[in-house]
Amino acid sequence: MSKRNPGGVQLDKSLSDRIISVITYVVYALFAFVCVYPFYYIFINSISANNLSERGKVILYPMDIHFQNYISVTKIPGLLDAAKISVLRTVVGTVLTVIVAGFLGYMFTRQTLWKRKFWYRFVVVTMYFNAGIIPWYLTMAKLGMTNNFWGYIFPTIVQPFYIILCKTFCESVPKELQEAGEIDGAGTLKIFFSIMLPVIKPILATIAIFAAVAQWNSFQDTLLLMTNTDKLNTLQYVLFQYINQANSLKAMISSTTSSSQLAASLARAATATSVRMTVTVVVVLPVMLVYPFFQRFFTKGIMIGAVKG
Repeated sequence: MSKRNPGGVQLDKSLSDRIISVITYVVYALFAFVCVYPFYYIFINSISANNLSERGKVILYPMDIHFQNYISVTKIPGLLDAAKISVLRTVVGTVLTVIVAGFLGYMFTRQTLWKRKFWYRFVVVTMYFNAGIIPWYLTMAKLGMTNNFWGYIFPTIVQPFYIILCKTFCESVPKELQEAGEIDGAGTLKIFFSIMLPVIKPILATIAIFAAVAQWNSFQDTLLLMTNTDKLNTLQYVLFQYINQANSLKAMISSTTSSSQLAASLARAATATSVRMTVTVVVVLPVMLVYPFFQRFFTKGIMIGAVKG
């Protein structure tokens, strides 16, 4: 029974309310643990003794802490140049994708756009069809996008999903704002950049996160398009090659029949598991550092820009 003061104000929560609160906190705690633990597991394995990490002994806390794995990564040939290419493609690709998605999303809400519904459906239908890698590569080669930095950028500029998000968000903006701009003599570009762009910042920030992560993590386009030059290799591609070398090292250790001293020497080197863990941390950490700055826009952008039935 809950206690009440003479005025009838409830002093204590009922037993059922307390049980519900406890269950809620336990569920949230478990959910947070499930979300955080995988990255924690990867990190502690990247700084633990490589032989213990290889045998799966590192589970809850790091063992025999060292940072040799990260030192080894910094010594990879061409790593700095590859990092510059990854940062450049991420920045340029994200900016262009955001601007194009915002502008097309806005244009598809304007009644004055010629054949507006046709062009919108034409863009949307491309979400459901994919010709495959070979036609894509042949098209890129025909357009001169092989061994070309812009081969990273042009295929990702127009994204139907981002355009749909922007269109839905723009539809929630009062029409009076656009009409006021038109009365003052502003054209389409002036209205978009001066009126609409500041208003749709939340959804643009959301799209920026999606586009930046996609650009940052991509390495298959490097594998397919950059065949005759190493100057355009991305960070992810260089680290991918590093992982393959580690896997080859592991196979050599497993199949070697030489002296135990050689095997022990190789065992002290970076293992395939430690390399994968270290590379994962290196690739994911920049995204985790940037995300908090966009978080306040992310939720609002997703909620308002959600596709309505």
